[in-house]
Amino acid sequence: MQFLSFPNKKLAYVLCGGASPTMVFCGGFKSDMTGSKALALEEFCRARGQRFLRFDYTGHGKSSGTFTDGCIGDWFADALDIIDELAGEKFILVGSSMGAWISLLVARARVEKLVAFVGVASAPDFTEKLIWNQMTPEQQKQMMEEGVYYAPSCYGDEPYAITKKLIEDGRGHLLLDSPIALNVPVRLLHGTKDEDVPHAISELLLERITSADKSLTLIEGGDHRLSEPKYLKLLCEVVEGIIKRMLSPS
Repeated sequence: MQFLSFPNKKLAYVLCGGASPTMVFCGGFKSDMTGSKALALEEFCRARGQRFLRFDYTGHGKSSGTFTDGCIGDWFADALDIIDELAGEKFILVGSSMGAWISLLVARARVEKLVAFVGVASAPDFTEKLIWNQMTPEQQKQMMEEGVYYAPSCYGDEPYAITKKLIEDGRGHLLLDSPIALNVPVRLLHGTKDEDVPHAISELLLERITSADKSLTLIEGGDHRLSEPKYLKLLCEVVEGIIKRMLSPS
């Protein structure tokens, strides 16, 4: 693990050398770069000699900052900063959950460098569609007055701190209400038993993306994390298929 320092932050990352394009993994909300998908993709890339980059947003993992101070715009800026420094001229983006939203924002900002996009349990616009719109008027009022709402987590004893800043900033980065101009291969994976992000989000995302080469694989019985070995194997197979397609476009 290494660190890249900027004037107001320090971002932790792991970069593995290899052939271009660089595969970049963007993790999820309150996750970090040591998750099973990131490590499985790194192992895959090392085995085939593919350049690979994983990193932590500010307030996540080993990077500087406090989680509750962050928002979508901050984490998007983190991704852009580290990708601009380390990913090279061409890259494949693989985004998990919130990381798919971050990756889509990066894709739009660096369209000339993107060669493919893979979304796993994609959660674009989750702050609005899956948090704010699901809150009761009382919960919304509490957040607006107190600046934070503590939502229960399925993955631990500590609740998620959902801040007013997160919600309001997210509204400046919403994607699903208009076409998403991507003209590269796009592959989406989503579990049918995802209780955190319904697969309807990926279905809508597929509609919004303009690419002629796009697909959504619904994984029967798959949960949100998709961390079981069979799901990780499928992810690596999907990524390998994209790489082979790029090398032999015919």
